[in-house]
Amino acid sequence: MAALAPTTAGAQAAHPSGHADEAFDLMNVLARHGLHDLDDERWNLYGQFTYISSWKQPFSAPYTNAGGSSNSLVPERERSFTGSLTFFLGVRLWPGAEAYVVPEVIAERPLSQLRGIGGSIQNFELQKGGAETPQLYRSRAYVQQTLGLGGGRTKRPSDPMQLAGAVDDRRVVLTVGNFSVLDFLDRNSFASDPRQQFFNMAFMTHAAYDFGSDARGYSYGGVAELYWDAWALRLARITPPQQPNQLSVDFRLDQHYGDQVELEHRHEVLGQAGAVRLLGYHNRVQAGRFDDAVAAYQSDPRRNAAACPTFHYDSTNASAPDLCWVRRTTDKVGVGVNVEQHLTDDVGLFLRAMISDGQSEVYAYTSTDRSLAFGALAKGSAWRRPRDLAGVGVGLGWISAAHAEYLRMGGIDGFIGDGRLRVAMESVVEAFYSVYVADSVWLSADYQRLTNPAFNADRGPVDILGARAHAEF
Repeated sequence: MAALAPTTAGAQAAHPSGHADEAFDLMNVLARHGLHDLDDERWNLYGQFTYISSWKQPFSAPYTNAGGSSNSLVPERERSFTGSLTFFLGVRLWPGAEAYVVPEVIAERPLSQLRGIGGSIQNFELQKGGAETPQLYRSRAYVQQTLGLGGGRTKRPSDPMQLAGAVDDRRVVLTVGNFSVLDFLDRNSFASDPRQQFFNMAFMTHAAYDFGSDARGYSYGGVAELYWDAWALRLARITPPQQPNQLSVDFRLDQHYGDQVELEHRHEVLGQAGAVRLLGYHNRVQAGRFDDAVAAYQSDPRRNAAACPTFHYDSTNASAPDLCWVRRTTDKVGVGVNVEQHLTDDVGLFLRAMISDGQSEVYAYTSTDRSLAFGALAKGSAWRRPRDLAGVGVGLGWISAAHAEYLRMGGIDGFIGDGRLRVAMESVVEAFYSVYVADSVWLSADYQRLTNPAFNADRGPVDILGARAHAEF
């Protein structure tokens, strides 16, 4: 699967904490003793710990994994969890140049082995191929060079993966190394951070954004950004996995790659900040097309899911087509819009919408081909809890006609495939409340209502309760 990996928080205006005024903060402690310059940092070090638990309630399902298919969400009660510990180290190399290294430990248990949900997976921290035993890995290691072009000056605060200091409002920023593309593209102040904001994947980025990444959500490559006052333009080329939704990376960036382009404009409406971002992506990867898989099976039933000779998703359905027979160099494209708007200093709205072509299998993210998500996020200032955070959101997803026909015939992809399909829009409604406890610690309660899981009107709805503990240091 792909990139279910966390990113750092969005704009600090929407984040319930700013590190600068936290008591339990190494950078602040050193600064108070004259050992660290918070206005012009040479280095910084931050960390976080997040534990999320989800409880899926039993739901109605007239069939599960029909005909030997293997990707249904099981209808029985289940519990899922993730626990992550991350350290963010930043170092200034020379004027304008910074290096970042981010080691992480994660342990997890998904619902139904992370199968049976399209673009509304209940916990964005989940990674395909994870384990309940904690695993240590390097999530990011990259170098960034900023070239000033003049204009005004903006002061950046000290933060994870950001050294404090002033930068030109007109500048070029070049990044090379290992990172999540969501560190740079499709940011949203109100829906980007699963460790502080919404739990569900539908609100962390476009569910239909099949950006190239390994099974943990990270890539190698480069990002070029041009900032020009209220405008920004971003270009990126990143590595896809060698096989769909797997951990090993294809480094042949001249042959297989994910290209992204994003245009951003920041604005004010009635004195309140907002932004609009247009995003396009193009994958060139070894993937199977749904219509090719159906045609291959219809022309020769021996080319079925149970007989796959190459990489496949473990279906034993001998009467179903499979993408394993038709993988070749394939192009996939999508375009989306991302909007955020403050209503007050403490309340904001967000909206994301994306259309992908829907002709080939999910390569690195979710099975959704069209997605729409919107909602609101609010700090608790109105009820004298300024560090509390509350949110409500709606996420909607659809699949293409070719994708639906492949699933209807019993085919499966990286996440879904019940063996049959009565196609419908998959949707999730989520509401959460996060309570600030003390010393950079929050506790959150969450409720999600998932309808038509895996785009199948025959199954669900599903109720999921969640809880989260999050600490920053």
